Amino acid sequence: TTGPKVRTFTIYLSCPAPHGSVSETPSSWDDLTGHERVRAVVETADSPMSVVDITDRADVSRTTADDELAMLAERNDLVETLVDGKRGYETNYVSVVFDEMQSLVEDHTEEELTTRLAELEAEREQLQTEFDADSLDEFRTLTAEDETLSVEELRERRHVAASWDTLDAELTLVRHALRLYRDVVDIGQKPSRSTVD
Repeated sequence: TTGPKVRTFTIYLSCPAPHGSVSETPSSWDDLTGHERVRAVVETADSPMSVVDITDRADVSRTTADDELAMLAERNDLVETLVDGKRGYETNYVSVVFDEMQSLVEDHTEEELTTRLAELEAEREQLQTEFDADSLDEFRTLTAEDETLSVEELRERRHVAASWDTLDAELTLVRHALRLYRDVVDIGQKPSRSTVD
């Protein structure tokens, strides 16, 4: 049985999608409601955004933006912050990661989580061996210092770095999920949404 795969949003944690202008979004953008456009903007933001910028990028009224952002903050999906002195919001990564852990614990057995962890560790060991680097930071340092690399090789190294970053994020998540799973089992309960909340 194939081990659990971390959902797309987990990858977003370490490799967030760029948030371009409205004109760069898919044609289906026009089919979204104002509230959906606000969610789309904040979900793909790679850094905190001011309410003004969110409103402009979502092409909605300030009232619509404020209503949706307040709801997302109340749900703990967003955290209010300051951006250049203006009120803004950023993703609540603690909430996101914990939700991911809950899903992994609920949807997979301990054996599946253990298998997936072993697969991820093997993938990282392969990268470490192939590039003679113990960590992603060391890989990046070696790449920056190697003046013999061609443009194409540097481009490939950037892809490797992005993949390694995602791999490390998933490793951490699965490791914590497995620990949570065992903690829940230790207290005599079957892992479920209620037991890990």
